[in-house]
Amino acid sequence: VKKCVTAGFFYHAAKLQKNGSYRTVKNPQTVSIHPSSGLAKELPRWVVYHELVFTTKEYMRQVIEIKPEWLGGIAPHYYKRKEK
Repeated sequence: VKKCVTAGFFYHAAKLQKNGSYRTVKNPQTVSIHPSSGLAKELPRWVVYHELVFTTKEYMRQVIEIKPEWLGGIAPHYYKRKEK
């Protein structure tokens, strides 16, 4: 199921940074997991999100954890090897 969601939202991938924030992969932007999310405390290394909401900062909503290798397999036309 997660891989299917990734196939639909591959362009909304983000990677965890050392400071605990996330960086969107294709068009680098600093974002965070929305505090209401069940993953807000877990901080998975890679995520795909449905939407960004700006309140006090840019938050990702409807977030799932993914495996980064899925991105290249699902959307090689979109991601270069270096971005994964």
